[in-house]
Amino acid sequence: MPLSRLAASYGVATSYSPSPGRTVRAADAAVIAALAALDVDASSPEAVRSALAAREAQLAARLLPPTVVAWTDGPPSAATTAAPTALPPPLAALPPGTRVRVELADGGTEEWTTGQGGADPGTARLPVRLPPGAHRIRARGADGREALAHLIAAPRRIRTPGRRTHGLLVQLYSLLSRRSWGMGDLGDLAELADWSGRALDAGFLQVNPLHAAVPGVPGGPGSDPSPYRPSSRRFPDPVHLRVEAVPEFAYLRGEARDRVEALCDRAARLRESVLGPGGLIDRDAVWALKREALELLHEVPLGPGRRAAYHAFLADQGPALEDHATWSALAETYGPDWHSWPAAVRDPASRGTARARRELMHRVDFHCRLAWLTDTQLAAAQRAAREAGMDIGLVHDLAVGVHPGGADTWAQQRYFAPRTTVGAPPDAFNARGQDWGLPPWRPDRLAESGYAPYRALLRGLLRHAGALRIDHVMGLFRLWWVPEGRDPTEGTYVHYDAEAMLAVLALEAHRADALVIGEDLGTVEPGVRETLREHGVLGTSVLWFERDWAGTGRPLAAEDWRADCVATATTHDLPPTAARLTGEHVRLRHDVGLLTRPLAQEQSEDRRDVREWLDLLSRLGMLPGGTGSEEDEIRAVHRFLLATPARMIGIWLPDAVGDRRPQNLPGTWDQYPNWRLPVADATGRPVTLEDLAASPRLHAFMAVFRQEAAPGESARTAPPGAHPV
Repeated sequence: MPLSRLAASYGVATSYSPSPGRTVRAADAAVIAALAALDVDASSPEAVRSALAAREAQLAARLLPPTVVAWTDGPPSAATTAAPTALPPPLAALPPGTRVRVELADGGTEEWTTGQGGADPGTARLPVRLPPGAHRIRARGADGREALAHLIAAPRRIRTPGRRTHGLLVQLYSLLSRRSWGMGDLGDLAELADWSGRALDAGFLQVNPLHAAVPGVPGGPGSDPSPYRPSSRRFPDPVHLRVEAVPEFAYLRGEARDRVEALCDRAARLRESVLGPGGLIDRDAVWALKREALELLHEVPLGPGRRAAYHAFLADQGPALEDHATWSALAETYGPDWHSWPAAVRDPASRGTARARRELMHRVDFHCRLAWLTDTQLAAAQRAAREAGMDIGLVHDLAVGVHPGGADTWAQQRYFAPRTTVGAPPDAFNARGQDWGLPPWRPDRLAESGYAPYRALLRGLLRHAGALRIDHVMGLFRLWWVPEGRDPTEGTYVHYDAEAMLAVLALEAHRADALVIGEDLGTVEPGVRETLREHGVLGTSVLWFERDWAGTGRPLAAEDWRADCVATATTHDLPPTAARLTGEHVRLRHDVGLLTRPLAQEQSEDRRDVREWLDLLSRLGMLPGGTGSEEDEIRAVHRFLLATPARMIGIWLPDAVGDRRPQNLPGTWDQYPNWRLPVADATGRPVTLEDLAASPRLHAFMAVFRQEAAPGESARTAPPGAHPV
């Protein structure tokens, strides 16, 4: 039917399969709304026929799609990057006699004319060699047709760990030291990296997204502490700054010095309240103190060297940073949602915005300065990690999307689909589906730009990282679009050019010499995991979910786990291991009203699940006697992870001290203090970074990783399979 053909031409799904053998038809209203968000009118049968005719004529007339991908090193099994570049299918389809000119990113050019007869893209190679990069390609056919397209040339495979390594997973805000101002900061991150690399043989340190948050009022309504709903994914949040580590701090004098010292005293009281009984992290209160201190530091003149470094940073970041800083300054004046601003400043390119930028130049410079200071402290943290012997160092986290009223959606309006958010369709775990409240990128506009916003985003995140974790990595292939005002059940999938998304990812990872980890938990479209593995993207395997689903349903044997993954016992969205083993997570979900079945039934099923795992650990000799103390059982769980072929073993840091509280309880808002809990011990008493370093329980736990190493090797250097059980 015409609507289905029109939708397919734009990547909009008219049906989906939530499980093998079952197909669900998407509502026509969802398909029509998704097309409308792509500026396609499908509101009537006549409109559909007209739009379809125009689309088919457009596709038939074009010589090239807006973005072409060229893999620079042959098939996935290629052993060298020197292989001739495979001929991309769009170039193989060019008519004979087409003149092709490639404008290389470095300024050079390459030209050729297509020959007679069709070329097989499976065996044909480009007549020129392309370096990795984002190039431009011009084509002129013998019939006079012309095309200008982007050409993404990238290595087909992202590098993977050369040897087995283990590392810590931590939500940075939750890890306070005796020096931080009410939440963990970049000074704490550097200290944690230095200590864990040297004392624990850790090879990496994975943190939550450090993206810039939407500013809020301390304790005010609407404040959202979630690091997964940021204002901007492109720039980090200065709330993570260690104020005392800013060099200008040492040059404060007189009244300014007195004011900052008073702020330090208030920060100490805030920190002690968080570390006290029932203490919660208040990100907005921390930011209120830090902002006042940083404003005082902003008045301290930069020395010549510092000023030169700052100007170099401004030049490197360009208009993107200026837009981000302008949004931040305007948000101070008009509030954090740009949709409610005066019309004159809702467009970043308007005259009104240019005038406001000039009037607010001091504040714009302040926010640019904060971005630079945060960048320098991130660099210091990664440097500390590598100097401590970490093979990888920091693993940064990329959230699925951004807040609809934040800096990114204001600065990049044309790239976001209007009146639409992303989420998940109904499944066995949530019959109502999910709406995450995040506007999606438009796949058509991304392709037209050569994925420029995506490239810039990845490059920024990888500046000071050894690896990048991508939350909901399936979003590189498709996202569930929910029309404004509709339930999540009334959405549909919209597909992205996965080859182009992966090529850009591979290109930026190659430039940064970084690894990529995909969070691929839950329902995954067939073929996605295989494609990610072919390109070197590591998956995520969580112990409690690893079962022989195609067979007995029992826990999956260690040797049958995939190697190309980060294996872990839990994540920030799941119960800590102590809560899982004791069943406390079921009681918690009952207390906040999340259970859909009677408590006794849920507890019985949970005990059976845990018992199966403990029995397996006992049979393998990892838990002698079949049971033991809570600490024994947690150590046994991690011995099992070491017995898998997984290239990376992720240790949820709170597990090392017996914390029972999840950092986030999906499905709750004010019923649970999501994203506000400091790391605590088994009794719920918050523990500082200093406490962790001195914790006998943590060191007994980490001994598992030293004991499981092959003789004469550290745990970090032991190869996969060398860990006895």
